[in-house]
Amino acid sequence: MGQGSMEATNGHQIQQPAAAEEKKMMKVIIDTDPGIDDSVAIMMAFQAPGVEVLGLTTIFGNCTTAYATRNALILCEKAGRSDVPVAEGSAEPLKGGKPCVADFVHGSDGLGNVPVPDPTTKKAEQTAAEFLVDQVSRFPGEVSVLALGPLTNVALAIKMDPSFVSKVKKIVVLGGAFFAAGNATPSAEANIHSDAEAADIVFTCGADIAVVGLNITTQVSFTVADLAELRGSAGKHAQFLCDICKFYSDWHFKSYGDPAVFLHDPVSLAALLRPELFTFREGVVRVETQGICRGHTSMDMGLKKFNTENAWSGYTPISVAWTVDKAKVVAFVKDLLTV
Repeated sequence: MGQGSMEATNGHQIQQPAAAEEKKMMKVIIDTDPGIDDSVAIMMAFQAPGVEVLGLTTIFGNCTTAYATRNALILCEKAGRSDVPVAEGSAEPLKGGKPCVADFVHGSDGLGNVPVPDPTTKKAEQTAAEFLVDQVSRFPGEVSVLALGPLTNVALAIKMDPSFVSKVKKIVVLGGAFFAAGNATPSAEANIHSDAEAADIVFTCGADIAVVGLNITTQVSFTVADLAELRGSAGKHAQFLCDICKFYSDWHFKSYGDPAVFLHDPVSLAALLRPELFTFREGVVRVETQGICRGHTSMDMGLKKFNTENAWSGYTPISVAWTVDKAKVVAFVKDLLTV
């Protein structure tokens, strides 16, 4: 902590706070499955002023957990942040079984099949859940978690230490499809569908939670022109990010008929760092864990007072992103990537 300056007033010396004390750094752990848009968000976080990335914890989703760990280490090295710990998370959902992996979206390696040397640094000895619990206990009320993949690691942290819920500052989740079509099934978004049990544990745990779903993230994209602007910029990581986005863009064209890429993960980072660019609605959210609607996020918006208790009763409401200033979020992404 800085010493600050001394100023004389009426013969007395008053301690003036140092600049570093006036505004604390935002402590963030990114739980991630990199993944192309995860890679964009992670590089943004490393570039964002006022943000201290305490570590990356890895999970399956866009690729296997092993590849996610490899890719997280690569991203830290590319950013010149090999000091940032990478803690490997669960290789499977809470209930076990083979995890869903979106290699058709992100390439077999998660980085668009762009040749990248293996990392020289090693993963942390702690598991992802252990790292989450340890850091939140070390800095109670100060650490926010940005959860960009399935919520297995966060659920395991809650099960490992129930006090995690009261100690974590905020959890911002990329997940769900609120009154919108899913992308894993017609009713479910991929992160929630991949571990519905974990998502339901997290959404009902009582922590301060904000969720950014497909209803928001599919409104915000990088067009071909935006990617060309990024490639032509002086951004430290612009060429690499544009290279890996080629696979991502090709998949969007095949799937949607448009090569513009959705900025799912960068939008979620923006919701953490620039929440004023969004509006939110409060409500209890439950996740369907069975049947054809597995992974569906169902929100009670409080529009009706029910006569009897139901599966939503008694739980703490969470914040669900409802609107977004698309132009300002795109500008925010560009501002962090083109420097």
